[in-house]
Parts: sequence; structure tokens; C-alpha cells
Amino acid sequence: MALDLPLTDTATMLRDALQRYLADNSRPGWQGLAQDLGLMGVGIPEESGGTGGGAIERAVVAEALGPAQAGADWLSHHLAASALAQLAPGHALLPSLADGSARIALALDPALVAGGAKADWLLVLDGRGARLVAADEAERRVRAMFDGTETADLTIPATAGENLSGDVDGATAWARNAQLTARCAECAGLMARMLHDTAQYLNSREQFGQPIARFQVLRHRMADMHMALLKAGALIERAVLAEGTPGWDHAVSAAVVETTDAVRIVGEGAVQLHGGMGVTEELDLGGMFKRGLVIASTFGPRTAHLARHAATLG
Repeated sequence: MALDLPLTDTATMLRDALQRYLADNSRPGWQGLAQDLGLMGVGIPEESGGTGGGAIERAVVAEALGPAQAGADWLSHHLAASALAQLAPGHALLPSLADGSARIALALDPALVAGGAKADWLLVLDGRGARLVAADEAERRVRAMFDGTETADLTIPATAGENLSGDVDGATAWARNAQLTARCAECAGLMARMLHDTAQYLNSREQFGQPIARFQVLRHRMADMHMALLKAGALIERAVLAEGTPGWDHAVSAAVVETTDAVRIVGEGAVQLHGGMGVTEELDLGGMFKRGLVIASTFGPRTAHLARHAATLG
């Protein structure tokens, strides 16, 4: 694991269960994540059928699902269900969300909604309020992303759905920061696996009678990649642990900027060090790099995060 977080008992069990399961199921589907692992209940209170958990548990799952390229739909479901539990505790939909028999997606913006392609429900947080909308009330245009994941562009009637009360502004701000932080954690998992696979490749390939991992120029390249991951990982850990504190905005923007740089440094280095094999379907490496680039593209303008980082410096 790339992130060094103070794990709760729940997070430790999640991490261990995920490691065992993913060792035998490298590309798990929705049913596996829901039925075999019970991941859809993370973030939903126990009294509503979930397993509870917060920022640390979210980061553990996102990091583990990164290399399996299974984190996009899970995260959207998790954030939407958690936000619904905040806005409407005890809502009748929560138990079916917790066991995965119903799927929900978080719609902070109607364009490119992760998980929206197959969701049964949508939690719309659009700055004008909070609405729980049945997905068949929305017009959906499914889009295939560069990394093979599916998103949806949504057209949602203004009168559709159930209006939710509660602290809508607080839930929306939480969802945005939690989404950014978890996507950074997913990138940490991707980068750690790309580094691991590249190190194994360099140690297995020989030239001039020795593993090419011994060549100084390649060792320096690997060191640069490792340093990029360490820097990003430290700021991601800080963002995870800052959830709910006055410094959360500052920590999240710092993590986003550093992760954006690190994904490109690690991904480009891993692909180049593998040579032509780095972009073949024979290896998972190319797909992981593409996933990292797609995540980075969802972070929004770098200038906006730098400006928020500067504005929250105090």
C-alpha cells in the first residue's frame, strides 16, 4: 500500500479482505464488490444496513481498487449513499444501497457522471439544492472514456425527484472534497502498482549479462518516479486526515496538484521503461496509466486548485 494511514479496525479488515480478494480477482465486477466484499455499505451507518466508516476507510478502498480499475463506479455510489445518509438519515433507500441491490451515482455536475451509466438512482447536488432522482427520469447519454470506464451525460428535469433538506451546502462541499481526495488515493494505488511492475520488469530483463535494473540511468529514473509517489502520497495522507477540519480545502488542493504531476511522472516513466510492451494489451500497465490520466482530467483546472491553496494558506 502506498499510503501510510492510521488504520481503524474496520479499515484494517477492509484492507486485508481486499488484498486477499483482489489477488484472485484482478478485475472484480459490481456483484463481487457488493456481495463478496460488502463494499457498498461503506459510509452508510450500521442502523441503515451499512458498515459505517469515513475518510480512512474510503481511502483504503479507493487505493486498493485503483490497480483493479474498479474504483470509478464504487466511489460514485459510496459518495452518493454517504451524502444521502447525511441529508436524510434513515432514508428507506439506504438498506438497498448498502447491500448493492440498488445503485446510485453522485451528480455534482450533469456532464460525465461517474457511475451514471448503470445507476438506478442519482443524487443531484447542483448548487440549487439536493434531489434524489430515479435514473429513468433522466435522459442519459453514455460515454466511453479513454481508460475504458463509462460515464453518462445527464439531462435531468428541474421538477424530477425528491427534494432533500438538511445541510445541502455542507453536504455538497463535503462531496466535492471527498471525491477529489479519494481519486487521489486511487491514483496512489495505481502509481504503486506501476512502480512495482516496472521494478519487476527491469529485474527480469537482461542486457550485457546483467539485469537492466542495475544500469545507473534506469536506477535514477526509478528513483525520480518513487520520489514523485512519496511526495504525492504524503499530501494525500494529509488530505485524508484533514477531512472535516478548517484546513481541508487547503490540504485537498495540495494533494490534487501533486498527484496530477506524479501520475504523469510515474506513468510516463513506467511505459517508457517497458519499451513498446508498455502500451500493449498484454500488460495492465497501459490501462493503469490511462486511468490515472482520466482521473487527473477530472480534477479541474490546476490554476483553480493553486488559487484555492493560496487562498486557504492561513
